[in-house]
Amino acid sequence: MTEATSSDARATSRDARATSRDALAIPGVLLAGGLARRMGGGDKPMRQIGGRTILERVIARLKPQCDGLILNANGDPARFASFGLRVIADTVENFPGPLAGILAALDWTAANRPEVSWVLSAAADCPFLPRDLVARLYEALVKESAQLAVAASDGQSHPVIGIWSVGLRDELRHALVVEDVRKIDRWTARYKLATVTWPTTPLDPFFNANTMDDIAEAERLAALDGG
Repeated sequence: MTEATSSDARATSRDARATSRDALAIPGVLLAGGLARRMGGGDKPMRQIGGRTILERVIARLKPQCDGLILNANGDPARFASFGLRVIADTVENFPGPLAGILAALDWTAANRPEVSWVLSAAADCPFLPRDLVARLYEALVKESAQLAVAASDGQSHPVIGIWSVGLRDELRHALVVEDVRKIDRWTARYKLATVTWPTTPLDPFFNANTMDDIAEAERLAALDGG
């Protein structure tokens, strides 16, 4: 290895470590504000897979990656007390979807953690989230000078799982309240977006449980994922 090549490798290694440190400074919000109509109502993240709730699994995946976690959920927050997370409700009425949860998280972060510029969002019903989620999303955000970053797998984007700029919260509020924008990708199309793709073997890390059949499938996948 030449001296120049060795120097480049050291610089790359330093950049990777810096990216990892920066990514760890990003807090996360777990979105659990949905109505779970396809499961007959209730809280999807409280369903059990392999003896553990989906929410427990999501927390275990993201806690080491984030600088703190909050939970977005509507209704009585006491039902989540055992998880030890701060629970914030939507600030926009009538359950306008995950964008409302993201907005609530950005508003809470601006008010309570003014030093923070970015927030990770993740669906609280995705039990197999990748362990390098935050680092890879943030790396793409920086490399592409993007304003937002979202995850993808198997040719499909997962816009509810991404990194969001706290500075865009007023624009998001306007889109929700004034323009009645509900679809995440309709809003993200307005900004420079980085998309990061993960492999789907041995399983798709963004598998989410929407139906009771999905819960049964999740039991099988949990065995592949080591329980």
